[in-house]
Amino acid sequence: MDCDVAILGCGPVGATLANQLGAAGLDVVVIERDARVFPLPRAIHFDGETMRVFQSLGLRAEVESISRPGTKGMHFVNAEDRVLMVRAGTAAEGPQGGANNHYFHQPELEQVLRDGLGRYPNVRLLAGREAMAIDEDGDGVRIALDGEPPEVRARWLVGCDGGRSMVRRAIGSTNEDLGLHQPWLVFDAILERELDLPDHTVQRCDPARPMTMCCVTGQRRRWEIMLMPGDDPEAIARPENVWPLISRWVTPADARLERSAVYTFHSVIAHGWRRGRLLIAGDAAHQTPPFLGQGLCAGIRDCANLAWKLVRVARGTAPESLLDTYEPERRPHVLAFIELAVRLGAVIQATDPAVAAERDARFLQGEAQVFEYPQPGLGPGQHAGGFGGVLFPQPRLPDGRRLDEALGNAYAVLGEAATIDAADAATRERWRAAGAVVLRDPGEAVAAWWRTRGLSAVVLRPDRYLLGAARDAHELASVSALMA
Repeated sequence: MDCDVAILGCGPVGATLANQLGAAGLDVVVIERDARVFPLPRAIHFDGETMRVFQSLGLRAEVESISRPGTKGMHFVNAEDRVLMVRAGTAAEGPQGGANNHYFHQPELEQVLRDGLGRYPNVRLLAGREAMAIDEDGDGVRIALDGEPPEVRARWLVGCDGGRSMVRRAIGSTNEDLGLHQPWLVFDAILERELDLPDHTVQRCDPARPMTMCCVTGQRRRWEIMLMPGDDPEAIARPENVWPLISRWVTPADARLERSAVYTFHSVIAHGWRRGRLLIAGDAAHQTPPFLGQGLCAGIRDCANLAWKLVRVARGTAPESLLDTYEPERRPHVLAFIELAVRLGAVIQATDPAVAAERDARFLQGEAQVFEYPQPGLGPGQHAGGFGGVLFPQPRLPDGRRLDEALGNAYAVLGEAATIDAADAATRERWRAAGAVVLRDPGEAVAAWWRTRGLSAVVLRPDRYLLGAARDAHELASVSALMA
């Protein structure tokens, strides 16, 4: 069985990438060890940029139907329930064209993404199959399987196969340890009657027992409970030991247990996301502590960055060196989120009463601090100028559509009519050859971004990060020359 791209792993990251490549017309084979979607909850949060990627797959409505917007953010409280700081939520129309926080049940999301693959006859899912060996040569990759067919040959292999990635081992990547390895008990329950529980996420910064409380979707609730010295990881996950830990909020008479397990929250990032025909994405490339809810989001951003490059290289419309920009662009970006999550983890996980008291006093000197999600730019790569590598927002156009609904998954040139009309013939031909969508005077909601920065046009990559920005037609020509 031959294909353009093989993907190892059909979790949310692998399924997203398969949808992107399938929509572009590449022949894709997805190899998934589990025969069916894993039925228990795992990830529960994604952000507005991630929803924007799901929108690009044509699955926004389906994802909205199984998720809920979290507009009230996350509240960090101390042992006395006094608010120390708040991670802000957003209204329904945030900068990415929707709420910046969404909560979901992972099996439902995975099913939506797998169902999406059914739209593409050029995408084949081999579920219940395990990769046994990987053999790369200059022309492609051979993946040996258990059963029939006995192997898949692909021009490229992307490992979306988690923290113990087989593909990462084949690449020979090394992991950089960013210092956080803390076991937590994750406890998922389904309420069987209405309780007076918060509908936002609460980070309880209690030195006696740090804890996270999440309202997921419907009657689903999650508690994440930090293990303390002396805790037996096996014993603490038993129902008779879990319920007393959360009896202040819920009892066995109020809810039924869905899952109880101890996980170690890691903060690691790989060096070496590509070697020849092998690439990695998602947890195979990095693991983020959950204190920002960014683990899944980071993997989906990997897909957005990698897919358009892989499509163009596979089609022969861009040099293979374009793939060399993948890790340099993504690594600093995801590192910014991991480092912030580690810092927040230090706030939440303080167990020394004196340290916690000093922390509380520092936060409570004034009003509760409110912070937004960071918006780091990409590292060096396929972009240029001071605004290159910045994520462009998704406002509404005058006709009511969200910006990306008009742009599709192509390059885009947006700008003042005078600047675009002054473009020379070579630049216009470059736009045509790249399949770029050109919007003249796209409306004040869009134009406000560049006007407030003294610019007159922008060029967007297919992942909606800026290729670059321009003040005039001459600069627009220089930016457009970077189109792959």
